Amino acid sequence: MEIKSDNPEHGFQFPGEFEITAMGPANAGLEADIPRLLQAAGLTVLEESIRWRESSGGRFVSVRLSFRAASREEYETAHTALREHPEVRWTL
Repeated sequence: MEIKSDNPEHGFQFPGEFEITAMGPANAGLEADIPRLLQAAGLTVLEESIRWRESSGGRFVSVRLSFRAASREEYETAHTALREHPEVRWTL
């Protein structure tokens, strides 16, 4: 049985632009590392979308940015590349 949506707006559409967030220690330099990791994985990072914010206690930082992915595999590559960084605790 194949499950298909009757609305093309449901789910991810490829190629497309996607947002990703990575979180880790505030002193780990993730603000610079996250975009570099995605670029090294062959993805196009939308530089103007890069944002980061420290936690209220200043111990953690979340880095959010958008990137282009031509396929589901490229999308998964982004998450894999970030999760392999030793200081990244979570990705969304």
